[in-house]
Amino acid sequence: MTTQSINQVTEGSHMKSHRIISHRVIALAACGLLAACDSSTEPQPDLAAQVRSETARFSATSAAIEAGYELEDHCVAHPDLGGMGYHWVNGPLIDTEFEAMRPEALLYERDGNGEFQLTGVEYIVIAAPGVALDGPARPDFDGHPFDIGGVPPLADAGVPHWSLHVWLHKDNPNGVFLPFNPSVSCAMSEGHSH
Repeated sequence: MTTQSINQVTEGSHMKSHRIISHRVIALAACGLLAACDSSTEPQPDLAAQVRSETARFSATSAAIEAGYELEDHCVAHPDLGGMGYHWVNGPLIDTEFEAMRPEALLYERDGNGEFQLTGVEYIVIAAPGVALDGPARPDFDGHPFDIGGVPPLADAGVPHWSLHVWLHKDNPNGVFLPFNPSVSCAMSEGHSH
């Protein structure tokens, strides 16, 4: 990406975020007047349902491959927090834009037969140069802010970014937006290669 295209993306994102912020200010003012707004951090049904529907086709890994996703061949898990499973990443989608219907990574776990089962999605958004990670450019999924950082290869390379796991295809009892899901395991991954 050239400096000119980054500047164009930054300017477009800046204008877009101002429009979004203006809409949110109006919505918040209406909430204050009506006292009827839900402050839940769970995804709104419309966006969550749309993303779930849009990504359901990736239940077949052949569809994920056809769409440009590639398997990272290690299963990610934490002994106390649960798993993330396998990440299938579409590198060209990792940029400065959050597009809800085009997640940068798909999350899978292996079932008892060694087959991949779709569990969720992960969004990865690069911060444009000079953008504060905790500022108004920080993306959100229906009001839930993305995590600052979270992708080790990008963090190791010094690339400022945001990420967000969204467990839309397998329930996460700890919360739909947490990185680790105690219902996801790497136990079935042992002895299997891609």
